[in-house]
Amino acid sequence: MPEKTHHLVVYPGSFDPMTLGHLDVVSRGRQLFDEIVVAVGFNPGKSQLFTPDERVEIAQLCINEMCASTPGAPVRVCAYRGLTVDFARSVGANAILKGVRNLSDLQNEVQQALTNRQVAGLETAFVVSGQSFAYTSSSLIKQITALGEDLSVLQTMVPNLVLDRLRAKKAEHHPLIEAIRASARGEEQD
Repeated sequence: MPEKTHHLVVYPGSFDPMTLGHLDVVSRGRQLFDEIVVAVGFNPGKSQLFTPDERVEIAQLCINEMCASTPGAPVRVCAYRGLTVDFARSVGANAILKGVRNLSDLQNEVQQALTNRQVAGLETAFVVSGQSFAYTSSSLIKQITALGEDLSVLQTMVPNLVLDRLRAKKAEHHPLIEAIRASARGEEQD
């Protein structure tokens, strides 16, 4: 009998912040693969609300809670810098996992998937997000955090832990929150 291949998949993202949509993708992936590595990426060219360490911590806490309450493959959280394909190879991944909310996501992700296959021989597995997460995005959540009066509207988009952290970032007048507010008022930020 042939030896069974261990199917390890990397789910990369900035996770700034981690959303219920992200957790939905992980949950679906846990039913399809033997192991998932949630890869929290660092992009120095992007303004981030949470530091890399905060994003890893939040992701780990959210994943731990999800894994404790639902069966499925094990999940670990790792931070990485550089190319996703290099990180995926370094952990022995067979594929990259991506969530797709709509046709626009798919169009963007297919181009990246073809490149990943060409340069690294890595396949990409797509899972369609749950319908209730079709419009959830980290960018939208940051805008609501910056401009919204009542952040409880985010309860259907982020875990409670993330909601608490978003409230704290808003209360401390985080520079990214202030930049979004200034942009909405038509002001330029230094």
